[in-house]
Amino acid sequence: MQSLNKVQLPGTARHDLARVRGAATAFFAIDGFIFASWAVRIPAVKVAAHASSGTLGLALLGLSGGAVATMTISGALCRRFGSHRVIVAAGVLLSLALLLPALARSPLWLGLALVVFGIGYGCLNVSMNSLAVDLVAALRRPVMPYFHAAWSFGGLFGAGLGGLLAAHLAPLPDLALVAAAGLAVTAVCGRTLLLHPVVLDGTGGLDDTGPDRTAEAAARPAGHGSDWRVVLLFGLIAACSSYGEGAIGDWGALHLRQDLGAGPGLAAAGYAAFALAEASGRLAGSWLLSRLGQTRVLVLGGLTAGGGMLAAALAPSLAVALVGFALTGLGVANMFPAAMTRAGLLAGPNGVAVASTLGYTGFLLGPPMIGFLAGSVGLGAGLTTVSLLALIAAVLAWLADRLSGGQRRLRHGVTPHERPLIHSSSGAHLGGRE
Repeated sequence: MQSLNKVQLPGTARHDLARVRGAATAFFAIDGFIFASWAVRIPAVKVAAHASSGTLGLALLGLSGGAVATMTISGALCRRFGSHRVIVAAGVLLSLALLLPALARSPLWLGLALVVFGIGYGCLNVSMNSLAVDLVAALRRPVMPYFHAAWSFGGLFGAGLGGLLAAHLAPLPDLALVAAAGLAVTAVCGRTLLLHPVVLDGTGGLDDTGPDRTAEAAARPAGHGSDWRVVLLFGLIAACSSYGEGAIGDWGALHLRQDLGAGPGLAAAGYAAFALAEASGRLAGSWLLSRLGQTRVLVLGGLTAGGGMLAAALAPSLAVALVGFALTGLGVANMFPAAMTRAGLLAGPNGVAVASTLGYTGFLLGPPMIGFLAGSVGLGAGLTTVSLLALIAAVLAWLADRLSGGQRRLRHGVTPHERPLIHSSSGAHLGGRE
């Protein structure tokens, strides 16, 4: 088989790799678009399902439960069937499942519909990130932030378009249009993934240290005990960063309105500042990782997010709070993408599944934790926990670096020790022929 080492790829393989990267980017974008489109229609779906605030909260647990439960097994599915096939199946399921909440006419059916939606969402997220990890290794560049930037911009577009359509369409026709867009992307981009699956050689196409090293790489199993300790650390980093995303999304606007007296429009600007800064930071993430290295980016990101969120939570004025939210977005921008990359390079799809599950758990725990603290010590003080966890993420990044021996990183953030652990989740060699 041909090697996927970038400098040795023939022209056809380079072209195929670019097409696969484009298709993967489209799946990240449509995933964010679908989720945001659902989120902005929650109030209307709540009314149609005759749900109270309490029963809506229970129904939403169905989405969380379905996603987390599926994430725990999605790594095995990617290993068994290939991440490219799982992406296509999950894309179809997620698009069709989006229609189910709009059809629900009781809280029970809404909860069951959201379980199915969560299954599609969790499965697509793990399989997308597994494919993205393979692309990072094949391209030998830290491109993971680009994929997550696509998710962020897809979410921003979905929220904006959903807000406009909400004034003119009921939830079912609105979400039907979104589902049609999801199926179209799955059909077009899924065909590219199925025709050009990505598979790395025994060393991920990265090992250029000779035949002895190659033989060692091929024989060495992935996921040693020390590797899984590092995977868990990066899963906790993902949890710390997503805790802040969930908390700011649910409580940021209320903080500006309640504690700083902002009007409805300016209150919404807090999350907009965070989301735009996060998306922009991800666009610059590959450049930062190439220049500074993974550990520096994570540590500096944690410090930036910690300082920014502390300023936003304790701000004496609206302007300071908005700057703080923007700094927080910049700080957390590359934490989750870097965590997915490192976990996947160390332990393949199973590592991505572990990191995704921990990250999504942090996203779920953030809002209720802030709500509990808001009732006891105040909303501003409760939001300082986002700052604390960002600082903890910086410490965890430093510990992960020490645990892996502090070895010299390659441009895509992989140590020489980890190169043998780069392996594929797919079933055929990209662009190559036997």
